[in-house]
Amino acid sequence: MDPEGYYPPYFRSEHFRKYGYHVEELRGGFYWVTSAGYDAAFVVTEEGVVAIDAPPTLGENMLAAIEDVTDQPVTHVVYSHWHADHIGAASVFGPDVEIVAHRITKELLERFPDPKRPLPTRTFDDELVLEVGGVSLQLSYKGENHCPGNIFVYAPQQKVLTAVDIVSPGSVTFMHCDASQNISGWYEAQSQILAYDFDYFVGGHHMHYGTYEQVKLCVEYFADVLEGATAAVERFSRSDALADIVTGTGWDRIFVGTENWISSMANYTTRHVLEKETSDGRLWWERLAGATTQTKYHAYTVLESIRLERPRPDYRLRGENPPVFLT
Repeated sequence: MDPEGYYPPYFRSEHFRKYGYHVEELRGGFYWVTSAGYDAAFVVTEEGVVAIDAPPTLGENMLAAIEDVTDQPVTHVVYSHWHADHIGAASVFGPDVEIVAHRITKELLERFPDPKRPLPTRTFDDELVLEVGGVSLQLSYKGENHCPGNIFVYAPQQKVLTAVDIVSPGSVTFMHCDASQNISGWYEAQSQILAYDFDYFVGGHHMHYGTYEQVKLCVEYFADVLEGATAAVERFSRSDALADIVTGTGWDRIFVGTENWISSMANYTTRHVLEKETSDGRLWWERLAGATTQTKYHAYTVLESIRLERPRPDYRLRGENPPVFLT
């Protein structure tokens, strides 16, 4: 079960059921658009519309949503990152728009061409302030997180932050930390998000835009995942523990033993998260959608990131019967 109130009124509205999208003004001409699975945004300015992403699940509904509120043409498109599930319908805006993205995003699209994801016409490395029709958007790249080139888009006048595939307000996000590539950087991005002064947050997925407090709740959840995964690695990834797990299935069934080892850590982490009392006394399944189904996938991804990305406390020493170390 998902928490009461997770599914908002628009989800059951006649318009949404008929057309498959919902558009809502957050503040000062900044609009949030959703298919109830993927989110995007756009800003109406005096000189045209700036679109942020173009998910295929919205497709031409991005144009419909814009036409619902303004006659202004789309003049600029900002790519949050290069993944097709977020910008795979960018071609709907036509050939004359200026497309702004990080340099790495352009490099990846040049390497893996897609006519539905036109190449950026303007790129940047670290920071870029995009000024259009009296509206300012601050674009920032703080290093790889969900993927290389994934940027932050901040509208200071409206106090809206867009950061895609990091947290999904109201839920625990899609499995495997939203299929992110650099989990250490992904955790760092959560702290970077909270350093912004925002009232509204667009995360790219699910049913809701978010508030600062809702984002903090997601960050608290993933802190518990990291806490549980760290304890699991310390317990089950010791060289002596691993040897016992592997020999329990036989040295000639090494992959069965390996699966048991990983499953032991993932199950330990999942139980830690789902049984832990949260900051308001409730359990996570009572506060965030998807906790009971997605936590096991996050557990695996985070515990593997601990083993692969974070510093090791020790390593095997030479000689017979060496001291225990983390594998």
